[in-house]
Amino acid sequence: MLIEHVGDDVKIHPVGPVNASVRLPGSKSLTNRYLLCAALADGVSTLRGISLSDDAIRMLEGLRALGISVEVLNDDEAFVVHGCRGLIPSTDAEIDVGHAGAPMRFLTALACLGRGQYHLDGSPRMRERPIGQLVGALQQLGAALGYNEADGFPPLTVAGRGLMGGEVTFDSPPSSQYISALLMVAPYAANDVLIQINGAVASRPYIDMTIEVMHSLGVEVLPSETGRRYVAPSTQRYRAGEINIEPDASAATYFWAAAAITGGNVRVKGLSRESLQGDVGIIDVLARMGCGIEEENEYLGIQGPPPGRLKGADVDLNAMPDAAQTLAAVALYATGPTHIRGVANLRIKETDRLSALESELMRLGATVEMSEDSLTIIPPARIKPAVIETYDDHRMVMSFALVGLGADGIVVKNADCVSKSFPNYFETFAELEP
Repeated sequence: MLIEHVGDDVKIHPVGPVNASVRLPGSKSLTNRYLLCAALADGVSTLRGISLSDDAIRMLEGLRALGISVEVLNDDEAFVVHGCRGLIPSTDAEIDVGHAGAPMRFLTALACLGRGQYHLDGSPRMRERPIGQLVGALQQLGAALGYNEADGFPPLTVAGRGLMGGEVTFDSPPSSQYISALLMVAPYAANDVLIQINGAVASRPYIDMTIEVMHSLGVEVLPSETGRRYVAPSTQRYRAGEINIEPDASAATYFWAAAAITGGNVRVKGLSRESLQGDVGIIDVLARMGCGIEEENEYLGIQGPPPGRLKGADVDLNAMPDAAQTLAAVALYATGPTHIRGVANLRIKETDRLSALESELMRLGATVEMSEDSLTIIPPARIKPAVIETYDDHRMVMSFALVGLGADGIVVKNADCVSKSFPNYFETFAELEP
C-alpha cells in the first residue's frame, strides 16, 4: 500500500521504481486566464479540460458575483462562459477568493471595468500577501480603488468607473500576475495601455502564457524585444471560442520527480515541450541531474537514473518558482548539494515557502543554507522519519509526499489542502504503486 490515510494526514510507504502513464487535470493557470478573457468576450465560450481546483472555483464564483454567467459541465470537464461584451452586469458584489492569489489579482483588475461597488477579500494569509503595485497601476490607469485595512494588502474596495488607459511602470514586481491582470483587461480601457517593467520579473513565462491566451481569443499585445515593455491597444475585443486546456504542468512536476527519485519511468499524457506553461522546463533540470527525457506526440516522460546516480544541481528557478518545492524533494536523493536560486517571490505565496522548506528539509536531516532568494540543500546520509508540517500550502503537501517514495516513516500533515490546485492528487499519486 503506497498511501495510508491517518485522519487528516497521509503516510507514504516506500516503493521500488515506479512505472506509470498519468493524465492530469487541466492547467489551473490557463483555466483562470481563459475564464477572465471569455467572461469579457462577445458570445459564448466553452472551455474543455478545465481545472476544478479551489483556485478555479474561486475565480468562477468571483465572475458570477460580478453577474457573469458560467455553467459547469461536470461530465465534460467544461465551463460554458457567457461573455458580457466588456460590460460588467453587477453593480455590487462581495468576492471572497480564499487563498487564491491569481483570482484576487485578476478579479481586482476586472472589477475596475465595472460601474459599482465591489469588495474583495480572502483568507488571513491573503491579507498578508502584497497587492500594492497592482492597485497603484490600476489607479494610474484611472481606476478608483483602495484598501479597507492595511495599505498595500487586501481587503479592497473598487468603486468601478472603467479604465482610462495610459502608461504605467512596475519596479521589480513581486508577481507576474500583476502584469497579466492588467494585460487581460487593457483592451477594454478607453485608451491604449502601455506597461513598462524595470528590474527583475518573477515567473516571466506566465506573462507569455497570458499573451498567448489573449491571442487565441482575438486580442493582440505588442511586446518589446526585451520583454520589458508591452502595449495593449484599446478597442480590441475578445471573441468567444472553443478552447481545449492543456494538462497542468505544475502538477506534472511531481510525477516526473517521482520517476527521478525511484529510478522509474513516468509519462504525462497530453503535454509537450511546446506547452504554454513554463513549468515543463523542469524536465531539463531533471536531465541535468541524471534523468532521461522521453518525448512522443502523446506524452512527455522522465526516466530516472539507477539509485545513487542522481546528481545535485545549481538551478535558477525564477521562471518556474512553483517547481522549487518539487526540486527540493528530489534534492534529498541526489549526491552532492542542490542550489535553488532566484525564488524570492516564494516568500509571498500561500506561506513563506523558503522558510517552510528550510524547516521541513532540516526535519528530514538535510543541511540547509537559506538566503533572501535561494536555498542550498545538502542531502543527509539517511533521510530521517518525520511528520511534515505543511503550513496549509498545497505544494508543500504534494512535494513532501514524494519524499516518502524512498524513505520510511514519512507522514504529511493536512493532506486535504491539495484541493487548492489538484483535488485528486492522491488518487493519481496512487497510480504510481508498482
